[in-house]
Amino acid sequence: MLTIAIVVVHILVSAALVFLILLHSGKGGGLSDMFGGAVGQVAAGSTAVEKNLDRITITVAILFAFTTLTLALRLQ
Repeated sequence: MLTIAIVVVHILVSAALVFLILLHSGKGGGLSDMFGGAVGQVAAGSTAVEKNLDRITITVAILFAFTTLTLALRLQ
């Protein structure tokens, strides 16, 4: 039963990670330009929205790695 729950969480985290990665800006575009963040962007770095997006993406990626390792150890 626990394995099924971990698989469900893993699938949800995988979909979230794909979505978050697609939101990141490539060359000159992305989430900040979509919401008008390019106007208020300072020369020193990215906007607050992009920084928060980076933090959320890293958190979801760590959760993805954790669920992957947990499944690998449980399914041996």
